[in-house]
Amino acid sequence: KIPKIAAPTYRSWGELLTFLGKENLPGSYPFTGGVYPYRRTGEDPIRMFAGEGTPERTNRRFHYLSVGQPAARLSTAFDSVTLYGEDPAPRPDIYGKIGNSGVNIPTLDDMKKLYSGFDLCSPTTSVSMTINGPAPMILAMFMNTAIDQQVELYLKQDEQRWKDAEAKISSLFEGRPRPQYHGELPPTNNGLGLGLLGITGEQVVDADTYARIKAQTLKTVRGTVQADILKEDQAQNTCIFSTEFALRMMGDIQQYFVDNGVRNFYSVSISGYHIAEAGANPISQLAFTLSNGFTIVEYYLARGMKVDDFAANLSFFFSNGMDPEYTVIGRVARRIWARAMRERYGANERSQMMKYHIQTSGRSLHAQEIQFNDIRTTLQALYALFDNCNSLHTNAYDEAITTPTEESVRRAVAIQMIINKELGLNFIENPWQGSFAVDYLTDLVEEAVYKEFEAISERGGVLGAMDTMYQRGKIQEESLYYEHKKHDGSLPLVGVNTYLPREHGGDIVTEIELIRSTEEEKGQQIANVLGWQKSRNGFAPVGETSHGHVVDSEDEASEVHDGHGLAYLQNAARERRNVFEALVEAVKTHSLGQISHALYDVGGEYRRNM
Repeated sequence: KIPKIAAPTYRSWGELLTFLGKENLPGSYPFTGGVYPYRRTGEDPIRMFAGEGTPERTNRRFHYLSVGQPAARLSTAFDSVTLYGEDPAPRPDIYGKIGNSGVNIPTLDDMKKLYSGFDLCSPTTSVSMTINGPAPMILAMFMNTAIDQQVELYLKQDEQRWKDAEAKISSLFEGRPRPQYHGELPPTNNGLGLGLLGITGEQVVDADTYARIKAQTLKTVRGTVQADILKEDQAQNTCIFSTEFALRMMGDIQQYFVDNGVRNFYSVSISGYHIAEAGANPISQLAFTLSNGFTIVEYYLARGMKVDDFAANLSFFFSNGMDPEYTVIGRVARRIWARAMRERYGANERSQMMKYHIQTSGRSLHAQEIQFNDIRTTLQALYALFDNCNSLHTNAYDEAITTPTEESVRRAVAIQMIINKELGLNFIENPWQGSFAVDYLTDLVEEAVYKEFEAISERGGVLGAMDTMYQRGKIQEESLYYEHKKHDGSLPLVGVNTYLPREHGGDIVTEIELIRSTEEEKGQQIANVLGWQKSRNGFAPVGETSHGHVVDSEDEASEVHDGHGLAYLQNAARERRNVFEALVEAVKTHSLGQISHALYDVGGEYRRNM
């Protein structure tokens, strides 16, 4: 009989002691083999990344991906308009990007449409949102969406209660159009979340009921928001606020979570994926990511939070490429994190357990011989699953050229399912443990990470190193080294620089459909945000400032960033109150772009060191 967990057969007490100190079985300190003794039996760790066009189009893709799955794990990609905190507009530098390579989410209504049909408080639903600069606003929209869903469910429990609510909603929209979900609902979308479009739950239930539902929702909702501003400066570049203000808002989010008992939602996903995709090698990815994580821990402690109140709300996100170091990236990360949390910070066992997501390397996919990309992704998925990652996204083969199609996404999901359902060795929970090669590589990578920690420490820590652009410079050097090896052929890439087809006489042409948002979708999003501003800006708290400016045409859409009605939010920032708490209210009445520009006035815009 094949064992579920392979245990060591050491005779010597010394060997056994070494094993317990450096490895141990999965679920036991230092968690080298995994943070849980056993994987989930009812659910595979599949979490597919999706986002394109309008909220409705992405909602349909989410429902497509969730068919036949025991749980809905919704990983969300946003377009660059949203990533940079702007509203959709006819402005040339914005218009072409609306809904491309991600979903466009400028308002609370868009968030409600995006996750409609999924009960966000169900234990089988969790949401991951890959967004950083405007993460506090997007997270505030998400929390309101979850709360309003529960208000809607509460109202529908009593037929008369729902009828009364609908009558009230109709009176609120008397003489003007009511927001709606465009296009057909997918078969699995029951419409949950669409009943309160254009309004918020507190407008249809009494204050006590709303407060009770809100409190329960915050304690129940599951998910992750990336919100890692350190790696944005180092690698991905979607910073919009000054680093100091962005860090402060990260701390405000975590403080809000502590104060409101939000235990099932990760307030930050400390990310190495973008560092690796920008060109870093596996050692730099791991060292930069862990050092960023420890910096966040130190910052939260400096704000007066207790380590066990927030450490369990931190998650991690790594890339898996083809290099041998990726075999052990999870093993090394778990071991270093657990030791530091226990020995340096005195954290409890839950805080010592590093949970992380893996996405296979998009950088390793190539436009040439595009069908070979599935093979690369399969091998990277094996690395991740044998290393006991907590969740996994497998890239679609056509991502080297375009946003994935339904066909390519289905193939990508099948890669994970075949490994999980059919591959015999994967039935063992810890297949890497006990391998001489894996043990040696683990120690080697761990030592290399500590050396990189020393280099960062010599430069004044993470923030000091960022001031001198150390991380960015190292990533660029390693990226150039990789590209040089690729082009001179010393790094063989099948179908790219070796094993070319016999008829190859130059560039290989790959014919594939490019997925882009349509003119109709762009227009829909612009019209929707204008409608939201006209309808909702007037509901901002009175007595703070005038609600003077509301746009009347698309031509004015580029100018709606004056922050009218948002003085209470600006005052919260100036007075060092919790900005996220104010954002939870602000997103009920204002759009993403309006809020971003109001906060620029008090928090400062991002400016890179030169």
